[in-house]
Amino acid sequence: MAKDEKPPPAYCTWCGTQAPDGAPPTWTVQTSERGLQTLCEACTRSNLRSIEANLSTDYW
Repeated sequence: MAKDEKPPPAYCTWCGTQAPDGAPPTWTVQTSERGLQTLCEACTRSNLRSIEANLSTDYW
């Protein structure tokens, strides 16, 4: 991507919140059976235990 190009907008997979300048660093990206999912900060906080439950034991 060129320096003056804006990243494509990002959408929260769960609630539909839009980030017009791409996913902020506070958003979470995860992979599931459905593919790549982007979660906004609010959905990440609300579903933290569910996200942690899907991590490999190698992370602990």
